[in-house]
Amino acid sequence: MSRDTYLRLSLPARIQRGVLLAAARIPDAAMAVLGRRAPVNSDGERVAPEFVAVGWSTEHVPGSNPFAGEVHQSRASTDELGAAMAEKLPPMAVEEDLVIDGPAGPIPATRYRSSTESDGLVVYFHGGGFVTGSRISHDTFVRRLAHGTGLDVLSVEYRLAPENPFPAGVDDAVAAWHFAVDTAPRWGLDPARIVVSGDSAGGNLATVVSRLVRDEPVTPVFQLLIYPVTDATAETPSRREFANGYFLTLDGIHWFNDRYVPDVAQRKDPRCSPLLADDLSGLPPAHVIVAGFDPLRDEGLAYAKKLEEAGVPVTLRREGSLIHGFINMTLISSGARAAVDRMCAEVRRALDESPRADQGSIAG
Repeated sequence: MSRDTYLRLSLPARIQRGVLLAAARIPDAAMAVLGRRAPVNSDGERVAPEFVAVGWSTEHVPGSNPFAGEVHQSRASTDELGAAMAEKLPPMAVEEDLVIDGPAGPIPATRYRSSTESDGLVVYFHGGGFVTGSRISHDTFVRRLAHGTGLDVLSVEYRLAPENPFPAGVDDAVAAWHFAVDTAPRWGLDPARIVVSGDSAGGNLATVVSRLVRDEPVTPVFQLLIYPVTDATAETPSRREFANGYFLTLDGIHWFNDRYVPDVAQRKDPRCSPLLADDLSGLPPAHVIVAGFDPLRDEGLAYAKKLEEAGVPVTLRREGSLIHGFINMTLISSGARAAVDRMCAEVRRALDESPRADQGSIAG
């Protein structure tokens, strides 16, 4: 069992979890009735009603906004929210806490395996604006990813800003990639069958790693990019349309940027803003997911288009009724659970279509 991903909830968080569990039991038919009054965006998509409640509570319930105030409080809030929304999922065959030798010291990580066999690996970078987030906040999602794909998942806890501003997270992500390539055979896995993935800030790191290792002997077989941050300089229509009311806010984005990349000139660096890279050719096939009510939606769409224009095989999934952060909200949303199932199927499809090691699946 992983000890690093367990968090004992405080009393307020336990109360919050009870409320969330009660909300999760509301029948879909009743939610559909509530949904008829839910807001519609400029593209005609209607947000799922449970996410209206999430957005309202983030703005109005004290302590619910993880994108403001003191950094240590935001980190604690993010982890407690993740733990409060944790689902009860089947146990893992493997939960192994690890330490990766990073460029500035140890990088904590946890490896998950769903069953006794696996035929590939996902290197996963959590979201949180490069300032918050951890293996704790994303524990439920990476478990779902392991169960849904049948692959090992290596959840990486890279250095965070402002203590470690850009490009510290990038350097740690590249080190984690090299660790995975070197260690995969010891886990009975083919290094040629490693996927890189992440959500939000982690999606940024996943695609940046893909570009930085593009000319190395071993490269990712696939990119799973979940509402990725792709342009720290952007002022897009979706950032204006969803500036407030849908969990991640425009002020929150600025709060993250000011801590991760305080030097504004560095925000044009393609290691920070991959959409601004001159050349995206030769990158692994990618599946890009955007949410309909997400301020980051437009830069995700633009990045998928730029990958396609560079000749990279790309599939795009627009989850029109969902908001930023939905992968961590599967406890309360059937729509979020279905979306996660779809992305797991995309990863599985990519691995099934990729070359397989002669030995096939190997017990770990």
